[in-house]
Amino acid sequence: MKVADPKFEIRLAQREPDLLAAQRLRYDVFVDELGGDGELVDHDKRLERDAFDPFYDHLILIDKRRSEAELDHVIGVYRLLLGEKADEIGRFYSEDEYDLDPLKKTGRKLLELGRSCLHADYRGGMAMFHLWNGLAEYVLKNGVEVLFGVASFHGTDVDEVKEPLSYLYHNHLAPEDLRVRAQSAHYQSMNLLDGDAVDRRRAMVATPALIKAYLRLGGFVGDGAFIDHAFNTTDVCVLMDTKRLNPKQTKLYVEGRGA
Repeated sequence: MKVADPKFEIRLAQREPDLLAAQRLRYDVFVDELGGDGELVDHDKRLERDAFDPFYDHLILIDKRRSEAELDHVIGVYRLLLGEKADEIGRFYSEDEYDLDPLKKTGRKLLELGRSCLHADYRGGMAMFHLWNGLAEYVLKNGVEVLFGVASFHGTDVDEVKEPLSYLYHNHLAPEDLRVRAQSAHYQSMNLLDGDAVDRRRAMVATPALIKAYLRLGGFVGDGAFIDHAFNTTDVCVLMDTKRLNPKQTKLYVEGRGA
């Protein structure tokens, strides 16, 4: 995978230092910044990891000016699992949160996205664009048809995010053939305000940048939110059907790969 800027490289993690650096970045973001935790999180070594890591591809963005020896070289991460690999291990990560049967029944080629994060020093620049170029190449190479994964609002107080959740429900709910639903035991309705009571501008300001980026591409959300107390987040399931994506927005990433 090529990046126009020679200071950066994007590829799948190949060696142990790559994976450890990705887990270090995840610790910085999901543990230090967001207050998350987990059974396999190593606080002494500052590594955010879980039992799924060995089965996933880890798409990493590298700043060549930073130190691999100090596990400082990875500045962007996406964790990726193809549907056929999920079949081998028996499940997707997000099945704890969402009933994915609607997706599995389509018979289409699936890709689960997760653990997406950027180093704080690279946000607002070209780093996310480079990472998405790499993701676009991965999608095309593997013939992926539907992408999905959980994306998060910070915090677990639903009242604080009732307006953006309601906006997503009334305006971006997935079509029925792709409409996954939060697991019944943990289902949190997103229909918390009437549609005409939602201020679109205020709702979008309160929506995380990654979710807004998915929506611009033509993404949808599943039915219901999941309150993740371990990660201190309120999760929604975002879905993107390659046949329904916004052609103008998608072109930026597909044509930009390898430029």
